[in-house]
Amino acid sequence: MLLTNKNHLIEMLSAALQGIAQERSLGEAPQPRLERPKAIDHGDVACNIALQLSKAWKLNPRELAQELVERLQKQPGFSDLIASCEIAGPGFINFRLANAAKTAVIQEILSTGPTFGELAKGQGSVAIAMIEFVSANPTGPLHVGHGRQAALGDALANLLATQGIDVHREFYYNDAGVQIANLALSVQARLQGLKPGDAKWPEQAYNGEYIADIAVAYKAHPDYRADLSEQQQVEEIRQFAVAYLRNEQDIDLKTFGVKFDCYYLESSLYTDGSVGQIVQDLQGIGKTYESEGALWLRTTDDGDDKDRVMRKTDGSFTYFVPDVAYHASKWQRGFEKVINVQGSDHHGTIARVRSGLQGVAHKRGWEIPKTYPEYVLHKMVTVMRHGEEVKISKRAGSYVTVRDLVEWSGGVTPEMDADQRELALQRGRDAVRFFLISRKADTEFVFDIDLALQQNDENPVFYVQYAHARICSILQQWGGSVEDLKHADLSLLQSKASDHLLRRLAEYPEVLADAAAELAPHALAFYLRDLAGDFHTFYNADRVLVDDQALKLARLALLSATRQVLENGLKLLGVSAPAKM
Repeated sequence: MLLTNKNHLIEMLSAALQGIAQERSLGEAPQPRLERPKAIDHGDVACNIALQLSKAWKLNPRELAQELVERLQKQPGFSDLIASCEIAGPGFINFRLANAAKTAVIQEILSTGPTFGELAKGQGSVAIAMIEFVSANPTGPLHVGHGRQAALGDALANLLATQGIDVHREFYYNDAGVQIANLALSVQARLQGLKPGDAKWPEQAYNGEYIADIAVAYKAHPDYRADLSEQQQVEEIRQFAVAYLRNEQDIDLKTFGVKFDCYYLESSLYTDGSVGQIVQDLQGIGKTYESEGALWLRTTDDGDDKDRVMRKTDGSFTYFVPDVAYHASKWQRGFEKVINVQGSDHHGTIARVRSGLQGVAHKRGWEIPKTYPEYVLHKMVTVMRHGEEVKISKRAGSYVTVRDLVEWSGGVTPEMDADQRELALQRGRDAVRFFLISRKADTEFVFDIDLALQQNDENPVFYVQYAHARICSILQQWGGSVEDLKHADLSLLQSKASDHLLRRLAEYPEVLADAAAELAPHALAFYLRDLAGDFHTFYNADRVLVDDQALKLARLALLSATRQVLENGLKLLGVSAPAKM
């Protein structure tokens, strides 16, 4: 049901309830809610407000429902919206939409096109929001967990943008700390001729082949100097390796179709004094204490199970301290809505980051909500190929990379020319993005490479894309102008299959709104599969290119609207909508 029609019916129901309440001196009624009936034969939309109010108003629910229906039928415009309504069970009201109200969705889609179901910028519940995702340490290639973050974060950003929100995408580089030191140590060991498995290979070093690639690139760089002291060389290697891997990650993200507005460096929080100021603020309000030679944060004041160490006995800060400084910078930059997409292993940091922020807010007079920032935590991805789990790649040494996943899922081979490779990468990117979005983030996901390569209905992304391509083929076969379809006689769409498809199309705006509000991009993937299924059912039931010109145009208009929504939805997920398959 289109949102405009839904809101109109809710207004009518509210007016009828208000009339009953005033006449009988009853209490105030809540706003009625409309739902889609579980059984499609029961109608297009249902309301249980009579059941909700019967006890408080001391009225028989069926009698209350009957009076509501009688009052509704007397309201202007009701018959234009509702063809019939009936009372079912203990007091449900089932409504059947008038045909014109059902088919109105086609005209709206054809007129609004790419923006159907979306709010204009500035009309959202908040003006601006930031989504931080991927945020990988620059110590190696992006792994499949980062891929899941990239798919979820990018789709979520697109969904929020449909709700009128100006969305800012940010990548936080952890370019400080022990892991970066280990990266430099690893490259230095390779430069010394060592390799994993050698007796002198550092235990904490990274073992992937990419470390050898960095060492070769470093030595081949025009600024390479062999006369540096060991300490100077380690620092030079550190800077080179971080820059090298940041570039490699950028290439992976580009291959995956993900762009960021800002790359924020953890190291900058130390150089600009932000970390030191955060510690000073928290000490200034008594939020910290000294014990056992360490500085502790009173996170139990904010519901944590125990207080947390901020500064260790060696003088270094624990990893959540710069996180507090980083999120303080987000608030200071004007982002009052912030969402972090991270792995479920970050769950333990939520309480301490929020606790630190509350302390900073108290010190600085900021009104930061206790739920700031929001989190979308995802579980791990298991990659299967030929019926067996794939745990490592030669390039990374200990895990499957995003680049591996895209290339495998697209069927990339060394023999391909540039054009063939690009097409294969597109197929792989589409499959990986759709698959990784198609489950709730907090569920573990098994990624089946063999399924991603299948060109049949068992492959969910192929199933949706094929629906789009099939409609394009029908429209091309017809050969007319889509503008002509805006004037089609839509009253001719009266079959059961077309009715189901119309209902599904009308749900799209609410699917976008709900998926954005619940931070659940998987809901859009589910919807697109359902829409593709309704289209395939319609296509098999109702021939489109019939001799009856008026009926043909009506069915083509329905298909053109379906094609547009499929394209719109796929675009939000970062997946292509091919005209041919």
